[in-house]
Amino acid sequence: MANTYSQVNIHCVFAFKGRENVLSAEIGSRLFAYMHGILKNQGVHSLAINGWTDHLHVFFELPMTVNISEVMRDLKANSSKWINDNGFFRGRFQ
Repeated sequence: MANTYSQVNIHCVFAFKGRENVLSAEIGSRLFAYMHGILKNQGVHSLAINGWTDHLHVFFELPMTVNISEVMRDLKANSSKWINDNGFFRGRFQ
């Protein structure tokens, strides 16, 4: 079909376990950049990534060829692993 255009924008919010205030400005800026890289590697264009001390917002364009569940799974799993590998928090980040 000629001249067909689709655009799907997703806004997701992640809350930290127990809504704990664990996100500092220093960790946040590094985490947001890392999450941008995860999305970019999946062929997803991030529009905005930001957050507050107890939650994150991620706003991105979802290509029609990418599955939303795979994007969310990879984004949450890889960012959590990165936080734990870098030892930003005492104990295990969840």
